[in-house]
Amino acid sequence: MSKVHPAAENKCQTLLLKNHDNHNHLAHERPSVLTVWKRSSMSFQGTDGFTVFDNHGRLAFRVDNYSRKNSYVKGGLVLMDGAGKPLLTLKPQVFSIQYQWNAYRGSEEGNTSSQRSTKVFSMRSKPLLFKNTDKNAEAEVFFERANGQKVTDPKPDFRIEGCFWRRNCKIRNRNGEVVANIARKKVNDRVLLGDDVFSLVVQPGFDAQLIMSFVIILDRICGKPYAPVLCS
Repeated sequence: MSKVHPAAENKCQTLLLKNHDNHNHLAHERPSVLTVWKRSSMSFQGTDGFTVFDNHGRLAFRVDNYSRKNSYVKGGLVLMDGAGKPLLTLKPQVFSIQYQWNAYRGSEEGNTSSQRSTKVFSMRSKPLLFKNTDKNAEAEVFFERANGQKVTDPKPDFRIEGCFWRRNCKIRNRNGEVVANIARKKVNDRVLLGDDVFSLVVQPGFDAQLIMSFVIILDRICGKPYAPVLCS
């Protein structure tokens, strides 16, 4: 699988986006079609999360057992694979001017103090109060550069367009190419399911776990009418 971002010098990103499953190479020649169920597999009262299935009905990703009562999530949200292996920890940035979340490799519990600071990317909600804002942008993603490398191009690495609340989004890379789509789930191309079940289609050559992490953050920062902070 090719990397999501062309900057080969970014070590963190390279480690994240390599395809570790060589035997799945042929499967990645076509889009990855995921069904996202906005419900934790730890389904008891007071919890929230995601359960994600691939096109064969196998559990691909999950986020378990967290509460939505507070906008700040202690310890972060952990994206896991189907077997429960931590992939990314997603944490809101405290005292940020923009509503921003950061992604770190692995989990906080399993990392050493040095690994905890290994940030992969930041996602920011669109700055509604600023002029010249892309009206179609729901959020923007910026990768962390290796070794303090300065960013000369202010363009985001990814841009999410549309409305996540309506499950109608396109995710574009910095070249403007659509790399993933979020849409309401249909059964037999006729029956439209509720907005707690939706489709995530990831184009070949792009890492599904990374795109799924975008979805998790969008669920926290996108806006419903009269509810600008939380979205579910």
